[in-house]
Amino acid sequence: MGRQTERPVQKPAATAIPRAEYLRRRRHFMAMMEPGSIAIIPSARELTRSRDTEFPFRQDSDFFYLSGFNEPDAVMVLVPGREHGEFVMFCRERDPEKELWHGYRQGPEGVCAHYGADDAFPVGDIDDILPGLIEGRQRVYYSMGRSADFDRQVMVWVNQIRAREASGAVPPGELTDLDHMLHELRLIKSAAELRVMRRAGEITARAHSRAMRFCQPGHYEYQLEAEILHEFAMAGARHPAYPSIVGSGANGCILHYVDNSAKMKRGDLVLIDAGCELEGYAADVTRTFPVGGRFSRQQKALYEVVLAAQQAAFEAIRPGNHWNQPHDETVRVITEGLVRLGLLKGRVSTLIERGAYRDFYMHRAGHWLGLDVHDVGDYRVGGAWRLLEPGMVMTVEPGIYVAPDNHKVEPRWRGIGIRIEDNVAVTADGYEVLTEGVPRSVAEVEALMAAG
Repeated sequence: MGRQTERPVQKPAATAIPRAEYLRRRRHFMAMMEPGSIAIIPSARELTRSRDTEFPFRQDSDFFYLSGFNEPDAVMVLVPGREHGEFVMFCRERDPEKELWHGYRQGPEGVCAHYGADDAFPVGDIDDILPGLIEGRQRVYYSMGRSADFDRQVMVWVNQIRAREASGAVPPGELTDLDHMLHELRLIKSAAELRVMRRAGEITARAHSRAMRFCQPGHYEYQLEAEILHEFAMAGARHPAYPSIVGSGANGCILHYVDNSAKMKRGDLVLIDAGCELEGYAADVTRTFPVGGRFSRQQKALYEVVLAAQQAAFEAIRPGNHWNQPHDETVRVITEGLVRLGLLKGRVSTLIERGAYRDFYMHRAGHWLGLDVHDVGDYRVGGAWRLLEPGMVMTVEPGIYVAPDNHKVEPRWRGIGIRIEDNVAVTADGYEVLTEGVPRSVAEVEALMAAG
């Protein structure tokens, strides 16, 4: 095949995060860097699935947060105060033959035209150019320990400069992990980010509602997963944010069950934990509902305890409260409910102090949410739980899981697993549930399934 005529640089599709916001992010991050420093942020790489096929490419979240650029084999370099521009990118060159087989590339010219780079070079030239950018800088910021190969490459560049010290070259005196600074920025979501996450929540809510309407005894768990993935893709969210969990019966007591292969039986509950990824941002929702459309007495009793725990957690989310207060509320409500129903015996305060609830509720009430499902950001600051601020987004996901082999409880309770999870943004005066569109109460769930 002869070499193809190179096509003009193609403008990338519009996204919900404007180019100006990526510029603000880079400027904010560079303002946090020490004077005379440089930051080096590599993209993700394509990963082999089997032999000569790859997994669908997913960009590194830190790289994406600062650039919006969604190609592999790139390196972003931020050099505050550089005379010829502070944002330098190394990326794959245009190659008409490879683009014919594998898809369009921006190339250095496209990165400058569409992503705001001041300078861009072929990634194959990085060994010749980057040491010159590092030389004379006092500090190098990069994410240490994520990639042994990239760690070694950074040291190769630094050692090239050290080898020339006798002739006047000035190597950096310090290598610093950039994660903490950048992740603090990512923790507080902008208005544009919240709009994307709100939309991801709406799509995910529709998917869960679709699964509830479709569910019937005799269907397989993976068929519910297929309904969810179909709704995601039809709404423009081509990929889930994480492997979907569809666990019926006792499988609902396995926290990260992903086999999704069992046939569902009337009388069982099915727990679905699934969320879409939209423009890089994750939703993360769990609903538990009866395969036959009606909760049993025991299922309803435990479900309403979990629902009350979630509502108590919602009400503890507001600026000035600390991160752990919603979790503490779920522990209190769940322990009280387990005592009331006879699954635990004793004084509530003593049971909480002893951690007796952990036989039934063994995880925390939630986590940060954003570009990563378990998003970045410290939960403690200076040894104390951090205070909530507007723009933080978290999951709230209490649960009760009565193991099938838990012989401390009556048989009627065994094998029931329930989790209810929603995505919540901290607002100036409280909270906003971003996934409000999917039924939550017993009556709402049963009504939706009956209308199927």
